[in-house]
Amino acid sequence: MKSLLKLSFLALATLLFLGSCKKSEKSSSTGWNYNEQEWGGFEKMDYQGQVTGPNLVLIQGGTFTMGNTESDVTFDWNAIPRRVTVSSFYMDETEVSNIDYKEYLYWIKRVFGESYPEVYLNSVPDTLVWREELAYNEPFVETYFRHPSYDEYPVVGVNWLQANEYCRWRTDRVNEMVLIEKGILNPNPEQKDEDNFNTEAYLAQQYQGDVRKNLPDTKTGGERPVKFEDGILLPSYRLPTEAEWEYAALALIGNQVNAADERISDRKIYPWNGSGVRYEKRDKSQGRMQANFKRGRGDYMGMAGNLNDNAHITSPVRKFLPNDFGLYHMAGNVNEWTMDLYRPLTSKTLSDVENHDLNPYRGGKFQTKELDEDGSPVEKDSLGRMRYRDVEDDEVASRENYKRGQVYNYLDGDQESFVLYDYGKTTLVSDKSRVYKGGSWADRAFWLAPGARRFKEEDKADRTLGFRCAMTRTGGPAGNDDSGGNTFKTKKKPVKRRYK
Repeated sequence: MKSLLKLSFLALATLLFLGSCKKSEKSSSTGWNYNEQEWGGFEKMDYQGQVTGPNLVLIQGGTFTMGNTESDVTFDWNAIPRRVTVSSFYMDETEVSNIDYKEYLYWIKRVFGESYPEVYLNSVPDTLVWREELAYNEPFVETYFRHPSYDEYPVVGVNWLQANEYCRWRTDRVNEMVLIEKGILNPNPEQKDEDNFNTEAYLAQQYQGDVRKNLPDTKTGGERPVKFEDGILLPSYRLPTEAEWEYAALALIGNQVNAADERISDRKIYPWNGSGVRYEKRDKSQGRMQANFKRGRGDYMGMAGNLNDNAHITSPVRKFLPNDFGLYHMAGNVNEWTMDLYRPLTSKTLSDVENHDLNPYRGGKFQTKELDEDGSPVEKDSLGRMRYRDVEDDEVASRENYKRGQVYNYLDGDQESFVLYDYGKTTLVSDKSRVYKGGSWADRAFWLAPGARRFKEEDKADRTLGFRCAMTRTGGPAGNDDSGGNTFKTKKKPVKRRYK
């Protein structure tokens, strides 16, 4: 018995000794240890890669021909084909639904309703978009957004500005849940006014929340809140750029001959293969429409007993088959907002500038955080958000990569080009014009092509117009299992990694 105890003690002592002799990771440039207080506490994270937020799909980037590749039947010439590359990013599987947006309004009213009722009122969709002078659509005014029958249908009547506010709110709610599930924060449904979780305010240590247990601080030996450098919090939800949206809709990954080369077997007119809009495979779905759109004058859904697309207006957000990226309704159902400012000559001007063929985007104004005299962010605003200001031209005059803060008309309507926009007199294009794409339940098949583009003022809404969110991918373009090659297989939907 004594010998057994002695052997057990020796084994335990050996394990403790080996554990104490375990080598720490060292800096390759200085030889100093990482993550140890006695060595100064410099931290290097064991980062496993960006996890996938709720309802998102990783869209592996690549090169494609952006713009119309078929006849321009409208003769607008505003989508001239050009070769571009889009970086990997994330995209919502579906359009934002009514139930998603109602959750947002509930939170807004609970947190800001008493002190700032205008925040809630400014967020409510315009349900009057359903009214028409010579049609009886009045029931949709009351029922489409509010009735549970339409919970899983895409939200409409939301303008571009409202869609952006939803993206900001969703970013904060998802990141707050990340911290709750990691045991850092406790749920706090009593948040009011400026005392609510905001990702940037939390990182700037202007919001603490109901702390359960912070992370260990290797510098002091105590605890600290999560930092940006930890990689725990996700990037912002946002609207996709026009290039991202079009690339994701085409989903040419499904037309690769094999994973070893860069050949595409067939071009696409729509988010599916073939030149028609009907399902071609020989099964029970053969001949059915592949999207919810208007087939012809007065024909929104077919005949009684054979409702081809089974949708007189919109349809549930997962109704039709997804494309090869796993995205639903990238054609039909509702048009979708993109981030881009609309300019008809964008494709032509940018195709002539070589360094604008990576992630092309026509935006608006560059912004920066407001800082105090010590260089720290100023106090957050009354809604709990960090304060930003527009970048002035004189601040960037000495830079080489950009020279101005406001770039609405860069190379397309500014002093360096020959195009001038006189809104209301010679054009309807203004500095509020935003691109939308995809076609809708009320559009003909031409608008289902990903290259087709239209615009609407950012403060206007429509019953045929909704949105979905996107997110920037940080790190390797092929995902967290990046091996340097194409990790997706032809005709196979990418595997989704949900956030934990």
